[in-house]
Amino acid sequence: MAAISYLVALLAMAVSLSILMIGAWLVQQRTGNSGWVDTIWTFSVGLVGAVSALWPVEASDPNARQWLVAAFVGVWSLRLGAHIASRTAGITDDPRYAAFAQGWGVRAPRRMFLFLQNQALGSIPLVFAIFVAAHFPLPALRLRDYLGVLVLLLGILGEAVADAQLKRFRQRPGSKGQVCDIGLWRWSRHPNYFFEWLGWLAYPVIAVSPDYPWGWATLLAPAFMYWILVYVTGIPPLETQMLKSRGERYRDYQSRTSIFFPLPPRRGSSR
Repeated sequence: MAAISYLVALLAMAVSLSILMIGAWLVQQRTGNSGWVDTIWTFSVGLVGAVSALWPVEASDPNARQWLVAAFVGVWSLRLGAHIASRTAGITDDPRYAAFAQGWGVRAPRRMFLFLQNQALGSIPLVFAIFVAAHFPLPALRLRDYLGVLVLLLGILGEAVADAQLKRFRQRPGSKGQVCDIGLWRWSRHPNYFFEWLGWLAYPVIAVSPDYPWGWATLLAPAFMYWILVYVTGIPPLETQMLKSRGERYRDYQSRTSIFFPLPPRRGSSR
């Protein structure tokens, strides 16, 4: 019976994410600013994730773990979504998506629609991890629940600090055309992405257990997030853009700064 409830919840998540990303496509087409895509995606994952955490299984009322997970998912979504929205309001288009659209040519609207539906599909492991962690089959909170929340909180705070450091750097006189290598950005070229990924480790911390087979599904969330950030829509297009706009300054930064995991800066080849 629980398996059926889990599968019904999974289907509801998939349909909800698909509809919400259709909304993101409509906004992108109407405004011409693809930066709103990431804003809507963040709020969508947060909304569906929080609702899924509170989703009743076998007609049971939400317990303390479900409320705890839902609350912190909401905090993550509101913090990151507000940050991206603030950034998007000050630009005409996101250079990463703009580069995709330029390559797609006249097929850009259709390709963007399919791209965003793929984002919805790829978001399913994320919200399902939230659901699975929140529904760990013990009503009482355990030490691992608090550890999971601590990991998520560290991810949220670390990403917020990285975003704030980058914002302050960009506001400094003479920073135009320069490379931010202060604070966390001295240890990683993409510390905001690292802490975003770190936060998704919270759900395996809560849920992975030999007594809870569904818990192993939560490992898909950090695995997918690492893949998408490091190899697909995160770092690769951003580094390409930075090399175009910063040139040798960014190449020098690459040579001494870890690409993802925070490590002490050093001279030598890019890692």
